Amino acid sequence: MVQRIDVTAADGVRLAAWEFRDPPADPLQPAVLLLHGLMGRALHWAGTAHWLGEHRRVVALDQRGHGRSEHPATHVPGPSLGREAFVADAEAAVEQLGLGPVILIGHSMGALTGWQLAARRPDLVRALVICDMRASALGEASQQEWEEWFRRWPLPFPTQDAARRWFGEDDPRVERPDPGRGAFFAEVMHQAPDGWRPLFSRRQMLTARETWVHDAHWEELAKVRCPTLVVRALDGELGRAEAQEMVRVLPAGQYAEIPDAGHYVHYDQPAALRAALEPFLEQVAGMASR
Repeated sequence: MVQRIDVTAADGVRLAAWEFRDPPADPLQPAVLLLHGLMGRALHWAGTAHWLGEHRRVVALDQRGHGRSEHPATHVPGPSLGREAFVADAEAAVEQLGLGPVILIGHSMGALTGWQLAARRPDLVRALVICDMRASALGEASQQEWEEWFRRWPLPFPTQDAARRWFGEDDPRVERPDPGRGAFFAEVMHQAPDGWRPLFSRRQMLTARETWVHDAHWEELAKVRCPTLVVRALDGELGRAEAQEMVRVLPAGQYAEIPDAGHYVHYDQPAALRAALEPFLEQVAGMASR
C-alpha cells in the first residue's frame, strides 16, 4: 500500500511524500527517505521502495516542482528553486515525518540534496547512498545542451505511448533504443487538454539546474561523516575515476558498481540496485543496533 502524506516546506510550498506500507516496520531498523533526481518523481522508486519496506519505514518525496508537489511560483533563479530550498525540503520531510536519523538514498540531483543535508545536519542522517551523481562542476556547455534538448521535445505528445516511444527511440540524446528510459519519461507525463505534457515546467527544471551545475561540490562531500555508499551505473553519468575519488574524499565512503545499467538505474534496474545496497544497509543496521 502507498499512502500520500503532505509535508509543508519552510516557504509554504506543499510537498507530496509517499509512504510505502506493507508489513509493519521493524522499529529497530532505521527509516529510509528516497530522493529522486531532476525531472523524476517519487513513484519512480516503487521497485526499490517495496523491498526496502519489507522491514523498514520507507518514504519517497516528490521534490518541489516535481510529481504531485507544488510548483514554486517563479522561474527566476532565487530561493524558491535554489539548492537551499531543496535541502530544506528534505530536512522538513525528515523532521515532520519523524524519520531521523534516517538513511538517505538519492539519485542524481536527489543524491546531491542528500549529501548537502548530511553535511549540514549530521544529526538527521544515519547513512547515505549516492546514485550516479557527480561532485565536479558540469559547466555552462552542459546547461546550454539541456536548454537545446528541451526545445526539441515535440510537445504535446498525442498519447502517453507516443512519449514513451520518443524518449526511448527518437530522442536525439538516445544512442540506441532504450525502453527503460522511454518508460521513465512516460511516467512523468500527464494528460492535458491538448495532449500529454510533463508534470514539471521545463523552464523551472533549467532554473533549478542552474543553481548547481556551475559549482563543484567536493567540499560539502568531505563534510559527510556518516557511512556513505557511492553507486556508479556502468553506463551512467558518473565516471569510475570520479566515483572512486568521491569515495576517497568521503570520511566513511564505500563503492559499488552496477553493470549493464544506465543513469536511471533505480528505475529500470531495481534488482541490481538491491544487490548493491543490501550489504551496505545490513552493515548500517548492525551499527544502529550496537
